[in-house]
Amino acid sequence: MKRLLFILITAAAGFTCFAGENINLEQARALALSNSKTLSKYGLATESALLDERTQLFSNLPSLSLGVSGSATLWGGDTDVTDSLSAGASISLSQTLWSGGKNTVLGSIQKIATQITRQEALAEYFAVLDSADTAYYGVLKAQAAMDAADAALEVAALSLSVAEIRLAGGVISYGEYLQAVAEHESKKTSISQAKRDLALGMAKLRSVTGFSGISEVEAVDFDYYETLIQALAGFSDDQFDSLTASLWTAVAAKNPELSKAVLQTQKADQSVNLAKKDYFPSLSASISTGINYSYNDNFSTAPGKVSINGSIPLDFWVTGTNVDTKKIALEQTMLDYYSTESNLDIEIQTGLLDCIAQASSVISSRKALEYAEKHFENSLELYRLSQASVSDLSDAAALVSSNRNQLINAQYGFLSCLSAIRSLGAFESEDQVIHLFMPVSL
Repeated sequence: MKRLLFILITAAAGFTCFAGENINLEQARALALSNSKTLSKYGLATESALLDERTQLFSNLPSLSLGVSGSATLWGGDTDVTDSLSAGASISLSQTLWSGGKNTVLGSIQKIATQITRQEALAEYFAVLDSADTAYYGVLKAQAAMDAADAALEVAALSLSVAEIRLAGGVISYGEYLQAVAEHESKKTSISQAKRDLALGMAKLRSVTGFSGISEVEAVDFDYYETLIQALAGFSDDQFDSLTASLWTAVAAKNPELSKAVLQTQKADQSVNLAKKDYFPSLSASISTGINYSYNDNFSTAPGKVSINGSIPLDFWVTGTNVDTKKIALEQTMLDYYSTESNLDIEIQTGLLDCIAQASSVISSRKALEYAEKHFENSLELYRLSQASVSDLSDAAALVSSNRNQLINAQYGFLSCLSAIRSLGAFESEDQVIHLFMPVSL
C-alpha cells in the first residue's frame, strides 16, 4: 500500500512542479518525495531484495547443465588428424532431495530480509515527509515573523512621527526623541533579520523539494485545527492516560522501527533454525546422458547414469558452536527489540505531551496577544495625548511583539507535533491522527 502511494505521489509530482511558483503543503511533500535520492536508493534496495528472494526460490528447482567437448591429435600420433577427431555432448540434471529443511528456512530468511528493507524504506518515506513539513512550516513561520516585524516597524514609525511633533512643540525632551529614533532603527534591524530568516527558509524548502521556482507557499488554515486545539488544551489526566493507551496501540502496530525490530528478531530466530539444520544429513540425486562422435565410429549414445549422493555431518561440535553463536545473536536482537519498544513508548508520550503543551500555548498566547493589543491601543492613545512616554509606548509595543511571536511559535509547534506523531505511527495523513485524538477528547 505504501509503495503504491509513493508511486502515485511521485508521478503526481511530475505535474505539480510545473503548475506554478505557488505551492501548497501536499505539493511540497510530493516534490520532496520525488526529489529524495535516499528514498530512491531504498526503492532500489527493495527491488534487489525481491530479486534475492526470487533467486533463493529458484535454488530449490532442479539444476540443468549442458557440456560439450572435442579433441584431435595434431602431432606425435600414428593417425591423421581426421582419424583422431572426436567430439561429445552431455546433459545432466541434479536435484537436492533432502537437506534437513535448510532451503525452506533460507527462503523464510530471505522473505524477512525483504520485509526489513521495506520497513527501512517506509521509515525513510516518513523522514522525507517530516523534512518537507519542517521546511514548509519554517517558511510560513518566517513569513509570519516578517509580518510581525513589519507591524512593529509601523508602530515605531508612528511613535517617531508623534515624537517629532512633540519635540517641535517642546513637549518632550531631546532624549525621549532619541529613544523613539533608536526604537525605529531597531525595528529596521529586526526587518533585516526577518528577511534573512525568510530567505533561508525558502532556500531550505527549495533544496528539500528540488524545485527552485518556489516563490510563495499557501498558508495553513488554523481554523481547521481549532476544535482539536481547544480539546487538547483542556485535557485531564484520565484523558491523557486513555489517549496514550490508544495511541500506543495504533502506533505500535505500524511503526517502521518497531516493525523492523520484530522482523530482525524473527530473522535471528530463523538463523538459529538454519544452524541446527547442519545436524541433519543431506541427500541429492542426478541423472546424465550424452552423445559422442568420432571419425571412425560416427555417432554413439552415452549410457544414462543415475547417481545418488548423501552426506552425514560428524563434526557436531562445530555445528553446536555455530548454533550457540546464533542464539546469542537472537538474544541481542531481543534486547534491541525491547529497547526500541521502550524508546517508542517515550516518543509517544513525549509527542503527546508536546501536542498538549503547544495547544495550551496557542490558547494562552492568543489571549495574551489580545490583551497586549488592547493595552497597546490604550498606551498609544495616552501617548498621543502626551500622557504616556516613549518608553511606555515602546514597552506596550514590545509586549505585543513578544506575545505575537509566542503565538506563531505555538501554532507551528503544534503542527510539527502532529507531523511527528503521524510519522511515528506511519499514518497515511495527519487527519488519521486528528481522528484518533478526537474520540478521547470529546
